[in-house]
Amino acid sequence: MTQAAFARALLDPAAPPPAGLVAWNGSDVGARFAVYRNNVVASLIEALADTYPVVQQLVGREFFRAMARAWIAEHLPTSAVLARYGAGFPEFVATFQPAATVPYLGDVARLEWAYVQAFHAENAATATPEDIAAALAAPERLPVLRLVLHPSLMTLASPYAIVSLWVAHQGEEVSALPDPYQPEAALVLRPELQVRVVRIDVGTHALVRALQDGAPLGEAASAALSAHADFDLTQALALLIREQAISTLAV
Repeated sequence: MTQAAFARALLDPAAPPPAGLVAWNGSDVGARFAVYRNNVVASLIEALADTYPVVQQLVGREFFRAMARAWIAEHLPTSAVLARYGAGFPEFVATFQPAATVPYLGDVARLEWAYVQAFHAENAATATPEDIAAALAAPERLPVLRLVLHPSLMTLASPYAIVSLWVAHQGEEVSALPDPYQPEAALVLRPELQVRVVRIDVGTHALVRALQDGAPLGEAASAALSAHADFDLTQALALLIREQAISTLAV
């Protein structure tokens, strides 16, 4: 009996116990293995529920558990760190047919996974106010200025109100739900101890993506204007500074 065969049997409720199993007291191997199987799957479901609490609140505990069980059957953990288990679950949620009446569910799951990634991202220093002021003091150099953003920073744009939905589910009691069919973009980062989720416009989303791809500020600003004609570079930079999203600046 291999470890792979044992793992497959754990996640397939229709499969018989792996060959070669014995119980020290002669009890029913099948019944004992079923308990073990149930405990393993239950622990994986709880790990997903910890990572995707808003998704679970949006569809209810029983629906979430059934959806999670369907995903777990095809996705074994590859790490002993269960806090990192769940990559790929948002894509599954987005195409899970029984959840088709909640079309924003997949993007909410993507936002929650971005939160987990930001939480576990490496630490990095952020630019000081003096560094930023010095870099911005020479307007002629701004187009070629390169901003290195914090390694925890991620953005996500959606045709749905993902940030508002996420915020509405952060208290002990769910606040009044927003209209989910309003497009929103999110900035997620952890410059210090806490992860922050901030609503941004599509222009700022485009700016950040371009900066992360290595574009200088002038090119990134052009990309942002193409995405949103009313994009305001000053406001976007003020937001990045306020949220401690900039690690270094260089020409």
